[in-house]
Amino acid sequence: MPQLTPWLVTLCSTVVNALIRLVLFTFGRVEVHGRDRIPQGPAIMVANHLHLVDPPLVMAVCGRPVHPMAKRELFETPLVGWIFWGMRAFPVRRYSADMGALRAARAILRRGEPVLIFPEGTRSKSASIQPVLPGAAAVAVLSGAVLVPVAITGTEAIRVPGVFLAWLKGARPRISVEFGEPFSLPAELKQASRATEASDYIMRRVAALLPESYRGAYGEGSKGNVVFRRSEVRPTAPRRG
Repeated sequence: MPQLTPWLVTLCSTVVNALIRLVLFTFGRVEVHGRDRIPQGPAIMVANHLHLVDPPLVMAVCGRPVHPMAKRELFETPLVGWIFWGMRAFPVRRYSADMGALRAARAILRRGEPVLIFPEGTRSKSASIQPVLPGAAAVAVLSGAVLVPVAITGTEAIRVPGVFLAWLKGARPRISVEFGEPFSLPAELKQASRATEASDYIMRRVAALLPESYRGAYGEGSKGNVVFRRSEVRPTAPRRG
C-alpha cells in the first residue's frame, strides 16, 4: 500500500488526534502528567500497551507530532492501513529482526522527530507488563536518541458497549498517561551483545511509573533478573487448496 503525501498525512493526523481526544475525553476521565518532560528534538517514547487506543491516545496528549511503530499487518488491511499511514505510523514485522523498521525509526529521529514504541510488541491481556522484545533497545543503540518512559493506566477498562453505558451512568473510566524523565542507556549497554539487558533496563523505567499491579514481569519479585522475550518468527498457517 503506497504511503500518503505529506499534506494528507498532516491532515489525517490532525483529524485523528481531534477525534481521539473528543472520544476519550468524553467517555473517559483522562489525566496527563509530565508532558513538560518531553524534550524537543529526537526522542524514543517507550510505553506499556493495554489497548488499541494507546497509540492514538499518546499521540493526542503528548503535544508533539509523533510516529508510532505498529505491526505490519495493520498497514496491509484495506482502509485501516490508510488510517495508520495518516497517523504518521510506520510498520514493523514483529517477532523478527526487522532492519527496515529500524532504519525507518532512525530516519525519523534524524529529522528531529519522536517515535513511539511499545516494547511488548502486543497488547497485554492481563493489564500488566509482559516480557519485552529488543526493538526499542535496538533503536536506542542505533540512533543514540534519548528515551522517554510513558506509563498508561485505565485503557484496559475500555470496552464496547460497556464504555457507553458507563458514560450514561456517570461512571467514566479513569485513564492516565504519565511521561517520565528522559534518560539514555548507560554506556555499557550500548552494544548489540547487551540488547537483552538494555531492553530490561528500558522497561523497568516504564514500570517504575506504574502501580505495582501493572508492573507484571518487571515487578518487585523480578528485581535482580534480566527479563526479556526473544524475537521469534511465528509460523504462518498453511494455505488450503
